Amino acid sequence: MGAKIKKGDLVQVISGGDRGKQGKVLKVFPAAQRVLVEGVNRVTKHTKAGQTESGSTTGGIEVVEAPMHVSNVAVVDPETKKPTRVGFREETVEKNGVSKTVRIRYAKASGKDL
Repeated sequence: MGAKIKKGDLVQVISGGDRGKQGKVLKVFPAAQRVLVEGVNRVTKHTKAGQTESGSTTGGIEVVEAPMHVSNVAVVDPETKKPTRVGFREETVEKNGVSKTVRIRYAKASGKDL
């Protein structure tokens, strides 16, 4: 089965503290069913102090995005800019005289391809 949410998709958080925020998917973790969304679910991370080759110090407190469960986000419809479900349809494409069946993701609300 194809993935409903892929890297580069524009998604909206539908539950949790960041509900309503939209962001781009930076990374997908299919085994853990989690996604990393740009600007969403930001956490404070403490990193150990160290030094780079140039002599500058690294480490301290930084704010980074944390992965969130895929069920907490929905793909944004390209037409209405609102969250929608994702469907799949199969189309036959002919290329160089060879017909091939491809699966296309589409937004169920508007029917537009994703």
